[in-house]
Amino acid sequence: LDELRAMSRGIAPPVLTDRGLPAALAALAARSTIPAELDVAPLGRRLDPAAETAAYFVVAEALANAAKHSHARQCSIGLRHGRGTLRVWLSDDGIGGAAVVKGHGLQGLDTRLQVAGGRLTVISPDGGPTTVAAELPCR
Repeated sequence: LDELRAMSRGIAPPVLTDRGLPAALAALAARSTIPAELDVAPLGRRLDPAAETAAYFVVAEALANAAKHSHARQCSIGLRHGRGTLRVWLSDDGIGGAAVVKGHGLQGLDTRLQVAGGRLTVISPDGGPTTVAAELPCR
């Protein structure tokens, strides 16, 4: 099971491949156990597939972490693209305390983004709220 999970992390979900990042984020929001609001600006065109995939996995992992650990009552998923940068984020009203720690999900996201030339920002003071954001170069 661990090997299958590791392999699947690099595979884009069909909704992302077929319909693009906004639709894939809408699907994540619809499946979320925490009520999720979308703040997605129109993109006007498909973006670089590698950037879309990295952005999708950032939101998916952040949403999973929020559901497991945050005790949040609501969250917001955001997307913007401009000036060669793709930015995605997830904010929740939970208890905070999220951190990029070796061997955990956020550290894996940070590594994945660095490889793609991007960066991960986590703002999560004790008591909350938490925002996990990613910026990726994207034409």
